[in-house]
Amino acid sequence: MNEIVILSGKGGTGKTSLAATLAVLAGDKAVIADCDVDAANLHLILKPDYLKSSDFFSGVLAVINQDVCIQCGRCAEICRFQAIVNDKGKYKIIELNCDGCGYCEKVCRVRAIAMHKRKSGMVFISNTRAGNMMVHARLGIGSENSGKLVTKVKSDARNLAITLQKEYIIVDGSPGIGCPVVASLAGADYVLLVTEPTMSALHDLERMVLVMEKFRIRAGCIINKSDLNEKVTQDIRNFLAAKNIDHLADIPYDNTFTMAMIEGKTIVEMPTYLKSTVRDIWSGIKEKIKSLNSLL
Repeated sequence: MNEIVILSGKGGTGKTSLAATLAVLAGDKAVIADCDVDAANLHLILKPDYLKSSDFFSGVLAVINQDVCIQCGRCAEICRFQAIVNDKGKYKIIELNCDGCGYCEKVCRVRAIAMHKRKSGMVFISNTRAGNMMVHARLGIGSENSGKLVTKVKSDARNLAITLQKEYIIVDGSPGIGCPVVASLAGADYVLLVTEPTMSALHDLERMVLVMEKFRIRAGCIINKSDLNEKVTQDIRNFLAAKNIDHLADIPYDNTFTMAMIEGKTIVEMPTYLKSTVRDIWSGIKEKIKSLNSLL
């Protein structure tokens, strides 16, 4: 089983479009994991059926027992997050403000406050229209711990891939370099970076590579919309060569990508010459992984 994580230093580079395309090309040989839990959108293309769902709990939330509370207001006075308010003579918790620190529980003289596990989101296992299974999640509004949710999604995807004896796990990671990205990288066999020829994308690619190097994972890169700025495209090529990152392909700007998104399809399901380019990318990634495995 080989785990391929698709990342980009910034949003809007085409990362999810390419992740969905690889999911279609891999078909039933792969399990898909959508680890962009803060703004998941892979489901818009792969049309999962939400076969199974489970609650995800992370962190704690203060809960006031109104039958015990004497309305002294001490908890509200010490809460630095302004999560406790007096509502018509009763003290209540504003869930979005509660940080789960537990200080209010400690100062309550009558023990009317308890810390309960906080439901932070949901995890789903689905069949997709691409003929594979996908593990994906929905982070609750205002919820934190997206890195832990990513870890849960990846763990479930690995278990599913082992059970079903699949050859690949294809992971659509988050943009940026935060906790969800770090969680996405853990245990990966190959990283596919997707960038574009803008100064901000190059800067964020450099940051992404700094993070990735800590994991010592082999990586390849696709320069999407490569013909928009030839100078920056060349700067990216030079950077990839200096960092020993596989330069997998340049994909020129083509509004077929936009049309595919509008129709809820991938680029290989559209009438375009780019089909062969993307198929070659997938073949190249598989060859890179096979080569890496032969060295083990």
